[in-house]
Amino acid sequence: MSETPGGPAAPCCQQRRGFLEKAAAIGAGALALVAPLGVGVNAFLHPLRKAGGGDGDLLKITSLESLPEDGTPRKFNVTADRVDAWNRFTNEPVGAVFLRRIPGQPGKVAAFQVTCPHAGCAINYEPTDQGGRFFCPCHTAAFDLEGRRTDAVSPSPRDMDDLEVEVRNEHEIWVRFQHFVLNKSEKIAKA
Repeated sequence: MSETPGGPAAPCCQQRRGFLEKAAAIGAGALALVAPLGVGVNAFLHPLRKAGGGDGDLLKITSLESLPEDGTPRKFNVTADRVDAWNRFTNEPVGAVFLRRIPGQPGKVAAFQVTCPHAGCAINYEPTDQGGRFFCPCHTAAFDLEGRRTDAVSPSPRDMDDLEVEVRNEHEIWVRFQHFVLNKSEKIAKA
């Protein structure tokens, strides 16, 4: 007995239709899992993307009274709350800055990152007969008290990295502490 058009489907067509229905159901289920899975992975990895260590934050460093009035720089360690993945550390060392009063401008302070812009070595202050200089011992880069390179062929690609300073309550020194990309001629804050 033969089937007429519009009659029951052949067994192979029913198997194909069943396979396509199952494949569509699996695809829809997988698609429904992608959104919550993406949100879960994002929440899990969120602490890894957060910048920690005070970068870009104004931090209280010291008081104006702790700086010599003649403009001699002093080095200060910087501490801040630091986030490392899922852990939070309070009052951790995150770097250091040089602070100096600007002679002839009462209440004005200059701040410099102690990290050399060339390769990241620590810059030192050296007193001299001419008032002093900043010096990087790793590759002999020298800077004047305003943070400018003193040698036209300096290994440092730029002047010392200056930092934003605020004097609050007439004596508190607050610095916007940041780290910068090394060995670039332009000053670029690290993200």
